[in-house]
Amino acid sequence: MQEKKRGRKGGWGGGNTRVEEACEMYTRAANMFKIAKNWSAAGNAFCQAAKLHMQLQSKHDSATSFVDAGNAYKKADPQEAINCLNAAIDIYTDMGRFTIAAKHHITIAEIYEAELVDIEKAIAHYEQAADYYKGEESNSSANKCLLKVAAYAAQLEQYQKAIEIYEQVGTNTMDNPLLKYSAKEYFFKAALCHFIVDELNAKLALEKYEEMFPAFTDSRECKLLKKLLEAHEEQNSEAYTEAVKEFDSISRLDQWLTTMLLRIKKTIQGEGDGDLK
Repeated sequence: MQEKKRGRKGGWGGGNTRVEEACEMYTRAANMFKIAKNWSAAGNAFCQAAKLHMQLQSKHDSATSFVDAGNAYKKADPQEAINCLNAAIDIYTDMGRFTIAAKHHITIAEIYEAELVDIEKAIAHYEQAADYYKGEESNSSANKCLLKVAAYAAQLEQYQKAIEIYEQVGTNTMDNPLLKYSAKEYFFKAALCHFIVDELNAKLALEKYEEMFPAFTDSRECKLLKKLLEAHEEQNSEAYTEAVKEFDSISRLDQWLTTMLLRIKKTIQGEGDGDLK
């Protein structure tokens, strides 16, 4: 047995055996803490196991333990969860496991969204995940992350960034028979971002999207944009509201669309803090 251990680890069996035993004990303790729902103690024990795995040159086991630690800490200490997941990401990227690293970047982004409410940091982690997915040719996973970035960028009034992403993803999906139905949504959102910045930009963008993607012309989204542009040009807030209500009666507006449509409406004269009613 001792020989086996020495051969496998390439070190002095006795020392390694003790470290391996400590590793197992920390992992066992962590799982018992999990059963008791003592999440901080479970996270800490998994973290200790991860460090010992690293000492034994077991990179994969170390990364797995850091992820387990992160999942436990998520329920008690979001910042510590992020630290552990970042440690796992470092190991996975070092091993060339970029798809798994991307997945954990998404988990960190979600913690920043839900627990720590730091949207800038959430954006950074979604962008990193998208980069890794692109490098591994997982384009649909990359697009999902980029669409999150675009939605948040627009909320933070970083319209140019949002427009670039929506146009890029729209262009990538419009030629795919399975995804082209979604393309109209992305061009619609890009046009709304243009509209908030400048009405003329929105008009030019709309013409460009119709030319690139003829199916967009017959969509309800495109028809709504044309009505909104007309109402805005005439500074007619009633016509604007009516067009939005008509659209909403068939396709419910989500929070993001409502926010963007309100921002546009506020640029109509006399509409200080208007709503869409």
